[in-house]
Amino acid sequence: MLSARSIFQEIVDSDDAFRLFCSIAAGGEAQGGWENGRISALAPESMSALAPKIARHGADEDKHGRIFRALLKKRGLDLVEVPEATDYTMLLERRGIGLSHRRLRGSERLTEREIVVYLAHSRVTEQRASEQMNTLVRYLGDQPDIGRAVRMICRDEDNHLAYCHEELLRLAAQGHARTIHSVLRESALEEVRVYREVGLAVMERMGAILGWPRAKSAVLAAGVQGLYGYERAGGWRRSVSLAMPERRDALGGPPPAPHAAEFA
Repeated sequence: MLSARSIFQEIVDSDDAFRLFCSIAAGGEAQGGWENGRISALAPESMSALAPKIARHGADEDKHGRIFRALLKKRGLDLVEVPEATDYTMLLERRGIGLSHRRLRGSERLTEREIVVYLAHSRVTEQRASEQMNTLVRYLGDQPDIGRAVRMICRDEDNHLAYCHEELLRLAAQGHARTIHSVLRESALEEVRVYREVGLAVMERMGAILGWPRAKSAVLAAGVQGLYGYERAGGWRRSVSLAMPERRDALGGPPPAPHAAEFA
């Protein structure tokens, strides 16, 4: 029977598919960790209180990358080169979602507007990350090793999303509402296009690895296209709304001790 659970199980049961899955995830998390680290270091003095939270966000992303690499190591697998078409974070940057790497490699401090833009972009991408990790918990959360890993990462992603909501609401009250609204809408519409492209590319490569028949691949591709149709028609709006989260100051305090070693 074709179901989300069966597809995820196929990927987990295949060394080659699992290696690609974890490599894609580890690469995206590592890039997110670097970006947040640089943004924290370059934050303007007027937003110095926000810098530790941005750094905490980056530390979490680095931890997630280590967890995915540790899951591979436990199975005796190495990272594989991530196909360009499946690199969600890189494709987003090329479409203008996120601050440019050229800017982040420099030494000049960021402006307040750039921090606002960064948080608006993060609000959109963390919505996707939270939803994806909750899906993985639903289908893989009861499995040893990978279940513990996805539950841990899911908690972090939910915290990241809460942090974005809270900080954007605070900044909107300080006069940045128009910029936030504009960037959220633009980012959400671009993100759904990138997610469709990446979803199709990942399904194509997983199908080749797992030997899916053409009919099965076609059904899964149609599912990706159907999701895009829903999101393009209005589903994207869930990524632009702002509401005060139940958990306040979700990224306050120092980052927790890394737990990647327990999966090795």
